[in-house]
Amino acid sequence: MLAGPVGRDDVVIRGARVLDPVEGVDATLDVRIDGGVIAQLGEQLDTNEHRVVEAAGLTLVPAFIDPHVHLRTPGREDEETISTGTEAAAAGGYCAILAMPNTEPVVDDPSHVRSLRARALDEANVPVGFLAAITKGQNGEELTEMGALADAGAAGFTDDGRPVAAAGVMRRALQYNAVTGRTIAVHCEEPTLTRGGQAHAGIVATELGLGGWPSLGESLMVARDVELAGDTGQPVHLMHLSARESVDHLRRAQAQGVRATGEATPHHLCLTDEAIRSLDANVKMNPPLRTEEDRAVLIDALRDGTIAAVATDHAPHSPEEKEVPFEAAPFGVVGLETAFASLYTFLVEPGVLGLETLLERMSAGPAAIYGLERPRIAVGAQANLTLLDLAGSWRVKAESLRSRSQNSWLLGQRLQSRVALTIAAGRVAFE
Repeated sequence: MLAGPVGRDDVVIRGARVLDPVEGVDATLDVRIDGGVIAQLGEQLDTNEHRVVEAAGLTLVPAFIDPHVHLRTPGREDEETISTGTEAAAAGGYCAILAMPNTEPVVDDPSHVRSLRARALDEANVPVGFLAAITKGQNGEELTEMGALADAGAAGFTDDGRPVAAAGVMRRALQYNAVTGRTIAVHCEEPTLTRGGQAHAGIVATELGLGGWPSLGESLMVARDVELAGDTGQPVHLMHLSARESVDHLRRAQAQGVRATGEATPHHLCLTDEAIRSLDANVKMNPPLRTEEDRAVLIDALRDGTIAAVATDHAPHSPEEKEVPFEAAPFGVVGLETAFASLYTFLVEPGVLGLETLLERMSAGPAAIYGLERPRIAVGAQANLTLLDLAGSWRVKAESLRSRSQNSWLLGQRLQSRVALTIAAGRVAFE
């Protein structure tokens, strides 16, 4: 399902704190990588003429997987390309990403998937999986040929950016997809409730005179889709959750045995709608930032595993698109390079969320949802590793971002923790 660069490195990472919560590893160790595979864990390992990375004082963890990235390819390569997007991913500690199909043209034909996978082999810095659309043209009416798309290598299916508005179409999609073994991920939005909305329908939007986007515009579709998943017995993944009521529906469905999973973004976990008082278009997201109560519920759900994954919803936009009045600007922000550091700064450092929990939700959690190989620190495992300098800090500057677009909600802010090294599919992808 993933396509990307080839080549395997021989490296010894010496003296790091090696931390893999799922494997139960937490010790100061050397890690030797032979031909891209973890060969030994121990002390004072023989370097065997390998390249040595001195890592005393640093923390080595399983690399991250981002299940929700917009690479804007094909059609808007002025905003992002496979090369620049995966370079940004590597700099953020990611060993793999999944790309959304709402491109120009929409990825709804097997030939599109094959073409993108071939391009990734030449252009990607880390492996990429390409999701295909649920409906042709993402118009919500006619299902794509999911079987043929899966055979071509589609990593899953979504109409992200648009909801599948008709319940009957969504139900048929879940039933039809049973033959592929792939994940269906849904953008939960009831468009008749969100039309004209620019911000969360609350006090801040009212005071600023912005069109309101109610929580019900998300949670109503969450309730529908988990009910459909339960009815069909098929799994469903809920993308970029933002509202308390949505989490309530997901938690209740899971308790009833429905195979439903969810993700949350760094910006929804760190910010509230108070941020839009700046009228900075870089805090305009879909779904919108909500209240402190919503944020607290998202954090609780991430902590207890109801929400199993952190996803950036990395959405590049050109300066010309974002440097307009708030109401006219498109939704979305970039986030690959800042995801871990922002969550470490705003949640881990203050003691709101444990480091081990964050690591699991950024690595093993997304892998499980999409059936990908879990990054792990164990002998015999492919090297998918991130070396973190948790004591380091850096200021987010537009000119230093590797993404082709700079529409970050963190511009000018200082973050705690830096990625020092990323090894993806056994190859050093960032240093």
